[in-house]
Amino acid sequence: MAVPLTDSEKRKQISVRGIAGLGDVAEIRKSFNRHLHFTLVKDRNVATPRDYYFALAHTVRDHLVGRWIRTQQYYYEKDPKRIYYLSLEFYMGRTLQNTMVNLGLQNACDEAIYQLGLDLEELEEIEEDAGLGNGGLGRLAACFLDSMATLGLAAYGYGIRYEFGIFNQKIVDGWQVEEADDWLRYGNPWEKARPEYMLPVHFYGRVDHTPDGGVKWVDTQVVLAMPYDTPVPGYKNNTVNTMRLWSAKAPNDFNLEEFNVGDYIQAVLDRNLAENISRVLYPNDNFFEGKELRLKQEYFVVAATLQDIIRRFKSSKFGCRDPVRTCFETFPDKVAIQLNDTHPALSIPELMRILVDVEKMDWDKAWEITKRTCAYTNHTVLPEALERWPVSMFEKLLPRHLEIIYAINQKHLDRVAALYPGDIDRLRRMSVIEEGDCKRINMAHLCVIGSHAVNGVARIHSDIVKNSVFKDFYDLEPEKFQNKTNGITPRRWLLLCNPGLSDIIVERIGEEFLTDLSQLKKLLNFINDETFIRDVAKVKQENKLKFSAHLEKQYKVKINPSSLFDVQVKRIHEYKRQLLNCLHIITLYNRIRKDPKKSYVPRTIMIGGKAAPGYHMAKMIIKLVTSIGNVVNNDPYIGDRLKVIFLENYRVSLAEKVIPAADLSEQISTAGTEASGTGNMKFMLNGALTIGTMDGANVEMAEEAGEKNLFIFGMRVEDVEAMDKKGYSAKEYYDRIPELRQAIDQMSSGFFSPNDPGCFRDVVDMLMYHDRFKVFADYEDYIKCQGQVDQLYMNPREWTKKVIKNIACSGKFSSDRTITEYAREIWGVEPSDVKIPPPNIPRE
Repeated sequence: MAVPLTDSEKRKQISVRGIAGLGDVAEIRKSFNRHLHFTLVKDRNVATPRDYYFALAHTVRDHLVGRWIRTQQYYYEKDPKRIYYLSLEFYMGRTLQNTMVNLGLQNACDEAIYQLGLDLEELEEIEEDAGLGNGGLGRLAACFLDSMATLGLAAYGYGIRYEFGIFNQKIVDGWQVEEADDWLRYGNPWEKARPEYMLPVHFYGRVDHTPDGGVKWVDTQVVLAMPYDTPVPGYKNNTVNTMRLWSAKAPNDFNLEEFNVGDYIQAVLDRNLAENISRVLYPNDNFFEGKELRLKQEYFVVAATLQDIIRRFKSSKFGCRDPVRTCFETFPDKVAIQLNDTHPALSIPELMRILVDVEKMDWDKAWEITKRTCAYTNHTVLPEALERWPVSMFEKLLPRHLEIIYAINQKHLDRVAALYPGDIDRLRRMSVIEEGDCKRINMAHLCVIGSHAVNGVARIHSDIVKNSVFKDFYDLEPEKFQNKTNGITPRRWLLLCNPGLSDIIVERIGEEFLTDLSQLKKLLNFINDETFIRDVAKVKQENKLKFSAHLEKQYKVKINPSSLFDVQVKRIHEYKRQLLNCLHIITLYNRIRKDPKKSYVPRTIMIGGKAAPGYHMAKMIIKLVTSIGNVVNNDPYIGDRLKVIFLENYRVSLAEKVIPAADLSEQISTAGTEASGTGNMKFMLNGALTIGTMDGANVEMAEEAGEKNLFIFGMRVEDVEAMDKKGYSAKEYYDRIPELRQAIDQMSSGFFSPNDPGCFRDVVDMLMYHDRFKVFADYEDYIKCQGQVDQLYMNPREWTKKVIKNIACSGKFSSDRTITEYAREIWGVEPSDVKIPPPNIPRE
């Protein structure tokens, strides 16, 4: 088979990104050479590939800076309402290519770099991923920043500049091994330190109540928060917003007492304790770990951010000529704070503390302002993911905030008691403070009480939030609850990662879909167009060839590029049911072994994702996948009809390669467990068909494209609920379904682990006796549905028509649509298509 053109060769032939102006190319070359000259150290005359990467990054950054400054000036003068998106995670991935795409520079850079005898793609590969997130929650925040800039909103992302992001995953002898992600070791060309905005954050201490009714938090330990700003460009609109990440620094007088008694060395070493706050991202997804350091991180980002928000609010130019705003009445008209899950929940008591203790405002007025300012997004219904902090930890670390939370809770319970007299059980259920052996603070309850809007992230999830998780709160204030179905940015997840597909879409319907994804509906006119069908199939085949070459280089496995690429990439978690996928692989393997003469649709099954380091079962699942792969891939009877690959170190930059190459997207969580999912949307947009349960956003995807254009199987939410009432017995399925029994017996007998026959005993034990996610209950329907996948794949034309239908109907799942809904229905602002004049055009 012919080797496909590289992306850069394709870009030379035809491009969405417009023909590069020769002036631009010459200017970029000149700028690149200048940066390269200053990058090289005196004693080094030979440039390394990394030097070239940095020179290019700085060249591209030069195009950002003027727009960045101009955008911030524009906001200062126009004084719009500002949106603050608070998140403990921003999973940004790489920045270079995204910036070139959004500034419309990709072609010019490609040409300039080519003329210099270098390869743009090779330079892009040198960049480290900014892996400051675990999975969906952090990646959603990144897509939202892109959309807020593209929609011209005055928005800021606030989080922590972790020195070490999500660990790098190595697979050693089939097991996951974690390595620290030292992503900053060569420096980060995209950030700008802003020491002039450094702020103090207080911990520990005690509370003084003065005779005049005032409150002082005293004898605290201080940590400094140093901001690092990263520009966030909108798509071709000259808007550049800011993501501000805080890094912890010890103050200079840290532990002076010890210094005074002569232990100078210890005093300097102890600075580390303060600076540990921003050292490392907690690697748990959908799991609460109640460590004091984590609570410190949560307060650290909130305290620094709120000081920054208030400074900006007070100093903004506005209607009257006062240099400073002193009245907080208008605060909610100028500030919206969006809490991305409960991690920044402390914003609520912290804003109360500032308004009441510092600004001396009346409690009820302060509470009204706080509620009108804050809004909360819920991201999970799994009970183990809910943050419930011990009161004792708060008492020590944040004594004033504990008092404020108690006061908030008391007023809230008084209100509930007045509305439901004598309903003690309801009071217990709705309290922020959970009584028990260890008193705990329920952060989700605090968020719901202290926000004016609460939203889930897919329609089915928002219904579960209203009907079960927060039912009592919904009964009390139904108007608060909303749905905002997640979305993804089409710039990164189509234009950047799949230029071939972008190009053939542009040829048919123009470029407008890149900022209005609903325009993809126009592709419905081409569903029976033979040329378009052929073009879509050809792009997919080229993406598969390219990814096959990548896999062969990485894993030394020969891939059959015409096999069906069946992909499940996401965090490894029992609820995401990678185990159901494993059972399907074993079943396929056994069928081929049993009847090798029969014809089978060849499959390459890829599973990728990280397991939280302390999550035993997730790590066992990885070992199982790799062990099954060892058996299957080395069995001569199987040949290239079935291959199993575990994709090591799954991350944003790997997602950008695998998603465009996938034929089948596995979205197989137990109905009612995945809040939304966004991987499902990326696959749909890039021309993979979905096999999935009616869970999360799959429900809305099926609604948009028509259920018959997805492979939907398994229990619905109501079936799961009915089974919970009746009781789930795995053994029933095991006894009744011979293929399932055979697969489980092979796992428990050591067939896949001959050197350690008991290796998977824990996995089998869990599946048989305490599987919360009911894998066996969906097995039969899943296997049958996979048969339908094979049938359709044997008819490439019909398969591709379904692919086109899916792409055409994926418009709803743009983060631009999601953010427009947040803006209008939660933040009370309008997206703007105003183009700020570029830096080379003088301002009026």
